[in-house]
Amino acid sequence: MSRAFLIPLIVACAMFMENMDATVIATSLPVLARDLGESPIAMKLALISYVVGLGVFIPVCGWVADRYGTRTVFRTAIGIFMLGSLLCAVSNSLPTFVAARFVQGIGGAMMVPVGRIIIFRTIPKRDFVKAISYLTVPALFGPVIGPPLGGFITTYFHWRWIFVINLPIGILGIVLANRYIANLRDEVSGPLDIPGFVLSALGGSLMMLGLALIDGNLVSPLTAISMLVLGILALYAYWRHAVRSRQRATAPLLDLELLRIPTFQASVLGGSLFRIGLGAMPFLLPLALQEGIGMSAFESGSITCASAFGGLFMKSIASSVLGHLGYRKVLIFNAILAGMAIAACGAFTATTPHLVMLAVVLLGGFFPSLQFTSLNSIAYADIPTQDISRATSLASVIQQLSLGLGVTIAGLALQLSHYMQGHATIVSSDFWPAFLALGLFSVASIPLTRRLAPDAGDELARRSKV
Repeated sequence: MSRAFLIPLIVACAMFMENMDATVIATSLPVLARDLGESPIAMKLALISYVVGLGVFIPVCGWVADRYGTRTVFRTAIGIFMLGSLLCAVSNSLPTFVAARFVQGIGGAMMVPVGRIIIFRTIPKRDFVKAISYLTVPALFGPVIGPPLGGFITTYFHWRWIFVINLPIGILGIVLANRYIANLRDEVSGPLDIPGFVLSALGGSLMMLGLALIDGNLVSPLTAISMLVLGILALYAYWRHAVRSRQRATAPLLDLELLRIPTFQASVLGGSLFRIGLGAMPFLLPLALQEGIGMSAFESGSITCASAFGGLFMKSIASSVLGHLGYRKVLIFNAILAGMAIAACGAFTATTPHLVMLAVVLLGGFFPSLQFTSLNSIAYADIPTQDISRATSLASVIQQLSLGLGVTIAGLALQLSHYMQGHATIVSSDFWPAFLALGLFSVASIPLTRRLAPDAGDELARRSKV
């Protein structure tokens, strides 16, 4: 079995565990909220706390992998993620559940990015598109299995059991990593940028928590705004620190200079706007189906998993589409189609036929799947090999923060719509403004991707046709 096939599949074990966990939780959030005595919208903190864990620790994943070896860090990250899963299973309140999700975020912060470092250090550039496809196809089985499995367990057993399913998957990932993945290191890695780590960690976490808490349910709006302002100031201080580090010819923790590379800029910044729209779908769609329409968790999961089937089908033709149309055209026109598919979910009501829902959700996985494959592969098209670790850390931080922003924006849009329409409880008509806003974020990525040269990524695209 070739390395271009085997290593992505091993890394995909970790991605499978993480992706399935996310979709299982999203499907179960309304029931979990009632069991913990919380509002379903307040449960967005369970998703955002995971992103905060990612935002704090992703910046050091490249340095840790260089210093201690990719296999060592990859195995440890899987173990931490499994520990967080056990803590989620025994949580009895929203604060303890949020803390457990933060522990999972620490594991995920190094598990997936270090897995990508393994891919891009061991796979030749000519096989990047193929490797990304191999990597993401098994990972997409998590979203396929997760919603109906989580819905079934939540409806007929208890939501706590949904976290136990991570254990056998994690054990399999550790065993395969021990056997097949080399412990690659960078012997010339410099010292850790501690000031950069502190500033980026404080900035990202305070900004995300401030935005998530600004609705006033858990802390006062003034406290939330103060956290948001402090987070923004810390991120500004980090930017100044990074500039000074470059002037002293030292490497900052997150090298913002990499964003000057056009393909990397389009992938990371343009892709982040796209991810804001997509990041909220696992939170918003199950909520709309269960709280807005009245479906059970199992029925909801059976609908939402259709997006993963759409993604799986697109993965099988993504290389051919990119080879014939090129990256620039795909990223521009596909963003429009993806945005339309997202916004269309806002039209669901209790009278909408299930087949229509399935078709719309299927398209909502089909077009984003192509966008993600394009964004993830073109990101490294022009990155020198020695900069892959730093590029991965920067891309992962921005991507994850954008996913968390999507959940926050969707929650705020839903609350504002609910308040303005004056409904006593959440109903289906409260959801369409949130879905529309998410669809517009997808379209908003186009101005950045239009800056790409017409032949951007052509080398990768031509190879993907082979």
